[in-house]
Amino acid sequence: MARKISGPVRRGRGPARGKGRRKTQASYAGRRDMPYAFSGARAQNVSGAENPGKRGKRSADSAEQLESELEALLFERREFPEKVLEEAGKIAQKISEEKILSELGRGRRDLRDLLIVTIDGEDTRDVDDGVSLEPDGQGGWTLGVHIADVAHYAKRDSALDREAYRRGTSVYFPDSVLPMLPKELSNGICSLNVSEDRFALTVLMNLDPEGEILSHEIFESLINVRYKINYGQYFELFEGPDFRREELRNEFRPYVGMLDNMRKVAGLRHALRRQRGSLDFEFPETKVTVADNGTVADVRPEDITFANNVIEEFMLAANETVAAHFEALKVPFIFRNHPAPDPEKLAALDETVHRFGFTLADRRGNLIPGALPAMLEKCRSMPQERFIQTAALTSMGKAVYSAVCEGHFGLAAEKYTHFTSPIRRYPDLYIHRVIKESLRGARPETLRERYTDAHITAEDSSDAEREAERAERFYTDRLVAKYMAAFLGEDFVGTVSGVTSFGLFIMLDNSAEGLLFYADMPDQMIFDPKRLTAKGRFTGRTYGFGDRVEVKIAAADEKTGRIQFQFS
Repeated sequence: MARKISGPVRRGRGPARGKGRRKTQASYAGRRDMPYAFSGARAQNVSGAENPGKRGKRSADSAEQLESELEALLFERREFPEKVLEEAGKIAQKISEEKILSELGRGRRDLRDLLIVTIDGEDTRDVDDGVSLEPDGQGGWTLGVHIADVAHYAKRDSALDREAYRRGTSVYFPDSVLPMLPKELSNGICSLNVSEDRFALTVLMNLDPEGEILSHEIFESLINVRYKINYGQYFELFEGPDFRREELRNEFRPYVGMLDNMRKVAGLRHALRRQRGSLDFEFPETKVTVADNGTVADVRPEDITFANNVIEEFMLAANETVAAHFEALKVPFIFRNHPAPDPEKLAALDETVHRFGFTLADRRGNLIPGALPAMLEKCRSMPQERFIQTAALTSMGKAVYSAVCEGHFGLAAEKYTHFTSPIRRYPDLYIHRVIKESLRGARPETLRERYTDAHITAEDSSDAEREAERAERFYTDRLVAKYMAAFLGEDFVGTVSGVTSFGLFIMLDNSAEGLLFYADMPDQMIFDPKRLTAKGRFTGRTYGFGDRVEVKIAAADEKTGRIQFQFS
């Protein structure tokens, strides 16, 4: 009898906050906009390779190249340079009363009486964002997003800054992290730990009863996080078993009302995004659990619930607000852009999905408003869901950093940036410096003279992001293959996730994906490129997306991260 590993896939809705993968490998690495990367055997993105001076772009998808890139990354980032560690070691890990008074005297606002919570995964490594929510007494809300003021410590052109720029982003693996900043900052004075005074940059947004942002303030702040809750606790607090809900309501009794209101407001914000045409992609993400001795203990689909989406909606709101505010000031800035599909790719996508009953383009070849989000919503009930969503993703350009604001197609946002993760993303740290100088009175023309490198910083940050994504995916694929190697020859039930001219891609219930070659099937298979199916010449059996198939593990190569199945 074929074996079934783990439970059914639970899906989470994009746009992925990225906080999942950086802490649990649950979602698209480090991004709180859209999961424009597909972690699987059939889709690899081009990374940037770091050269002395500037990262270069290259296209290489071979396992050998990926292995070489990963080894180079691990070697280059195994430790921080001595000057960087010296600089980090001089940073006080407590904020003195003298420093607090000095900063408050310069205009930093004291928010230590505000009820602020951090919401993260259980294995959070760096806490750079806190949130607050208060009713305004008129049916609306005051939403606060409070981000660690990393720029207060990592000064421009310091050794810390130069190393952070060189790395570009933190790289998160299931069992380790290659941080952008030393632990004295990332896990120390910049981490928003409970009951610790911390400097922050705050965005306060006034929302109407429907969740629309009416006005906002952006300022430097002094905060003290009152409590923390992880995604699992937050979910079980409202939707867990009765006994668990009771336990958690006792633990979080003073905060249950606030957390419930956050659920409601996040739902309002999500509904507004959907109305304007924001895209929600849903892919099963893989969580790999590694034991202390280095063995892979478990591989399973990651649970993504409303708890993840609450914090994500609030971060998206802050990112849009900051982007709009500073784009209007015409100061040097780094934005997060995502282009719409170009006409050629749109036409190809339209032709591809037409066979499943969808029409995306009009007679002139223009995208029909609302057609893409409607398709993504409807296809969730179809066996071809994974294929349709992957085809839609690959038809679009990748989200990139840019010094020019061009909007984010996937989020249906006219202006968007990355503001919320300066501990782990260099573009966020860069714009924090611009924001702080602007708040302290620097004129736009002065900032334009000082920050002439926004364009090249954006390019290098995009390359660093792709480099990290490739390493994270390949590392995870290797761990999954290592885990599945223990089941060689065993039977499993999987789902057809891809149909090609040479074989079927099968995803097991634990989210491990591999290839079943037609040559290893008992019939001569005929591939139908129009229907995207494979049919046996003699048995007449047809295989297509979503079909359940019994397979056995034929090979699992830890070095390449590839899994091969045989027909059971």
